[in-house]
This record gives sequence, structure tokens and C-alpha cells, in this order.
Amino acid sequence: MKLTSIDLKKQEFKKVMRGYDPVEVDTFLSMIAEELDELQRSNKELQHKLTEVQTQLQDYKSMEKTLQATLMQAQDVSAKSIENAKKEGQLIIQDAELKAAQILDKARSEHTRLKEEIEILKAKKNTLAGRLKLLLNSELELIKALEVDEEIILTQNNEKDLEKENSEIDDIVKNINNED
Repeated sequence: MKLTSIDLKKQEFKKVMRGYDPVEVDTFLSMIAEELDELQRSNKELQHKLTEVQTQLQDYKSMEKTLQATLMQAQDVSAKSIENAKKEGQLIIQDAELKAAQILDKARSEHTRLKEEIEILKAKKNTLAGRLKLLLNSELELIKALEVDEEIILTQNNEKDLEKENSEIDDIVKNINNED
């Protein structure tokens, strides 16, 4: 059973002869009762503070668990983000390599096509140059033939003119001889 200050104040003892001085006992009991009151108040305050501290401790423990869970979740999210970024980076690199290979293949085929086209154009140029040379040579031969024909015609005309002149001279000479 717990004693209270009231219990101490109300406590009565038997009176015997040669016992303790009742005033002194009452005074002492009063002092003890006051001290007990003070201790009980202090105990209540401490219990109240202990309850508050325990509540705060529970809150802090709960916050700590939440923070730890959040930290773990953040670490997981961070690790997953890094992994996803690496995968995305690899996909981008693979896509870029594929596009680069396609561009190179296209450039190579275009280069081959252009080389073939250049060869065809060179062949056409050579054919055209050969035809042009033949045409020019035949034209030159025609010009030479015309020049030769012209010389022949001129020569023939000159010969006819000479014959005509000779014939006229002969006629003049005959006339002169006839007149004499």
C-alpha cells in the first residue's frame, strides 16, 4: 500500500508511558508528509516529462524509420535511374552506330554509282570525241577534195582560157599573115 502525506498526517499512535514526545512525532510526521508531497509532485512531473520524452522518442523513431525507408527508396530509385540512363545511353549509341553504318553504306553505294556514272560519261565522251574526230577528218578530206576539185576546175578553166587565147592569137596571127 502506498502512503500519502494525508496518511502520514492522520496517523495516530498509541500513547504509552515513556513513549516519544507526541508533538515532536507530529512535527516530524508533518515534515515527512510535506517532503512526501514534494516527492510525489516531483515524481508526477518526472513521469509527465518521461511520457512526453517517450512520445517524442516514438515520434523520432517513427521519423527515423520513415527517413530510412525514404533513403532506401531514394537509393533504389537512384540506382534504377542510373541503370535506365545507362541502358538508354547504350540504346542511343547503338542507334547512332546503326544510322552511321546506314549512312556509310549509302555513301559507299552512292560513291560506286557515281564512279560507274563517271565511267559511262568518260566512255560517252571518248565515243563522242572519236565521232567528232571522224567527222572533222571527213570534213577536212572533203575540204581538201573540194580544193583539189577547185584547182582542177581552175586548171581546166585556165587551160580552156589558154586554148581560147591561143586560138585567138592564132586567129590574129593568121589574119596578120593573111594580110601580108
